[in-house]
This record gives sequence, structure tokens and C-alpha cells, in this order.
Amino acid sequence: MPDASILGLPLANPVIVGSGLLTDQERNIRRLIERGAGAVVTKTIHPNPPQGLDERIIRLPVGMLNSTTYSKRSVNHWLSVLSSFADDRLPVIASLHADTPAELAALAKDVETTGCQALELGISCLNEEEGLEDDNPDRVYAYTSETRGRTVLPLSVKLAVGEGLQDRVRAAIAGGADAITLSDTIGGAAVSPATGQLELNGVFGYSGPGLKPLVLAAVWQLRKRGVELPLMGCGGVSSGRDVADYLSVGANVAQVYSALHTDMYETLERIVAETRDLTGSSATAPLLTETPREAAI
Repeated sequence: MPDASILGLPLANPVIVGSGLLTDQERNIRRLIERGAGAVVTKTIHPNPPQGLDERIIRLPVGMLNSTTYSKRSVNHWLSVLSSFADDRLPVIASLHADTPAELAALAKDVETTGCQALELGISCLNEEEGLEDDNPDRVYAYTSETRGRTVLPLSVKLAVGEGLQDRVRAAIAGGADAITLSDTIGGAAVSPATGQLELNGVFGYSGPGLKPLVLAAVWQLRKRGVELPLMGCGGVSSGRDVADYLSVGANVAQVYSALHTDMYETLERIVAETRDLTGSSATAPLLTETPREAAI
């Protein structure tokens, strides 16, 4: 399998483990890398994560619904862990969010001091108590530009597919993003057969196979519209075929997460092996880590 890279990180392969509960522990992150992940994105680090919420995961025949938000581990804990990863030169991307752009920028600056080499701004989570009803270009630009002003670290902005995506991508690029991650979870719901009420008592983040066609279309359309920034495809990856499909439409790498909730390490090894068999030496998308941020859209 050809080497890849994203956000300046050299990768052994284009399979990245995305942010979530499985990446909330140092031990898991290290083992995921040992078992073949090209890189791992931490659970989203937040200086003031919501408390007292009913955070759960519901398995569906077509994926998962989750009402989880951010890591409950302290920033100081994560700074120590990230320093350890940096000392061992592990390909770890720190996922970050905060209540305001200024707080996110300050957090990014603190993370930079650990030696961590790359960031993903997890600014599009819809599972907070008030939800994320208005993820608009102004908001995306504010978080991205404020963070860019405080750190030199390469950063990807994680966005959700849906209405206004092109404008939000344009805002992230204008704010200084080095890459875009598509897609965060999208709003989903399931009805409990026992009660007739919504599982988790509302609309929360859906991830799984149903997301893949939407993200493939979004990546393809962004490339057709001239976006040259590196793209991390994320949604519905459960096989090497899924990774190859993302690379085929223009993603530079693919993130896998939900599928790893079943036989985490064995599933990852299978996906990496299948990707190797399918991509060979010529099927990876062009690696555009140094592309100007002013790309057309």
C-alpha cells in the first residue's frame, strides 16, 4: 500500500480512526496504531464539556445513534497524554472544541506546546443540550480563523453534510483551514417498539452506512467545484471497498469509526488489509497537503 499523508503527518496507510468514545483512552489509541491505523483522532477535547446529559449509544440495523458529546477527561490529562504521543512520534490528531472561538484558540495553543502535530476542529457536534441548529458560515469562520490566529499547527475543520455545506466549506477555507473532514454525524432518530417514543428522547447524531452515499456525493461535488484542499472522507466505512470508494471520488484519506464498535482491533486490521489489496500502488487520490487555502469552490 502506498504511503499517504494528511495535515503534514506521514501515514502508513489512508485509514484513519475517527474521533469518538473508542478514542477517549490512551491505551486504545496506542493499540489502534499498533494494529494498523494510519492515524487516530482523539475523542474531542473540551475545556468545559456538558455535564449531566444522558449520553448513550443505540445500535441500529443501519448504523448507530449516539447522544454523546465530548471527552470528560480534563484538558490537563489530555495535554499529558498528547505529550506522550508526541514523544513516541505517534500519528495522533487532537480533536478540539470549546464554547467560544477564543476558548478554542487558547486550547489549540496549549495543545501546540505538547508537540502534537495536527488538529481537527470538532465544531459541528449536534448533541449538546441546545443542539446545533444553526451551523452557519459565520460561525465556522469565527472558530476557524480565531484558532488559526493562535496556532501554526495544521488543522482540519470537521463539518456535517447538509444544507449550506459549500458556504461552510468556503468559510473554513477563508478562516485558514488546511483540510476539511466530511462528515460529522447528521440528525437521526429511531422509534422504540416498546414505547412508541423516540429512542434517546430526541434527534441525535446518526452514523453508519446510510451516511456514505451522502458524503461521497459531497466530496465529489466539492472536487468538481474546484476545492483542492485535502479532504478526509468520514461516514459508513466498514470495509476496504468503502475506503477505496472515498479515494476514488477525491478524498485523500478515509476515517473509520462506527464499524469499530464491533471487534474493534480485528475490524480495523481487516479494513486496512482490504484497503491494501484494493488500492495497490496507484489508486490513492493525489495528496494535496500543501494546497493553497484560497482554492475555488
